[in-house]
Amino acid sequence: MVKEYRTITDITGPLIFVEKTDPVSFGELVNISLPDGTKKRGQVLDTSKDIVVVQVFEGTVGIDRASGVTFLGETIKLSVSQDMLGRILNGSGMPIDSGPKIIPDEKMEIIGSAINPWARDSPREFIQTGISTIDGLLTLVRGQKLPLFSGAGLPHNEIALQITRQAKVIGKNEDFAVVFSAMGITNEEAQYFMKDFERTGALKRAVVFMKLADDPTVERLITPKLALTAAE
Repeated sequence: MVKEYRTITDITGPLIFVEKTDPVSFGELVNISLPDGTKKRGQVLDTSKDIVVVQVFEGTVGIDRASGVTFLGETIKLSVSQDMLGRILNGSGMPIDSGPKIIPDEKMEIIGSAINPWARDSPREFIQTGISTIDGLLTLVRGQKLPLFSGAGLPHNEIALQITRQAKVIGKNEDFAVVFSAMGITNEEAQYFMKDFERTGALKRAVVFMKLADDPTVERLITPKLALTAAE
């Protein structure tokens, strides 16, 4: 039986502290019910015999000691399916493109076991991005991730879009998909990305995650994990 606790003792920034709970697991998902009927989501950040620390995704505004806390007994999972291709998702993996809900073939944990590098297949399939500096000096292979870190005023958006549009495996006539994840971008930048993906047709073979600057900060911890899980 699922229990709802009303034992919040303290609220600090994005964290709430709950006492007198049954044993809960690190990383466990949490629902928080506010007095006005609003529901927020969170995740167990720390747990001990006396206190459970919950990190709230949507921020703690409106949460008080009368709010109910329910531990769901499961960790964050991503609903994966071939139907993800051509879709735009937010930093939590939920569709934001006005399309239908994604019906999953499987739900995958976003935090998996570490991979033994020795057990991996040797990377062999060269990915051509069309950018000579990357292709010649930082050669990509299928299955590899490419992080782009930049500052204001630099053309990182254009480079990311160009790679997404042009990337292909040389000599292979087969389906090829790109998982694109943008974090901390503005609404204006998000619209720029989406319009370019749709205009060039790159969206048809991409799964796009958009974590906006005004979205909950804590999503920056899970958005990269969601993107990597989708890629897997």
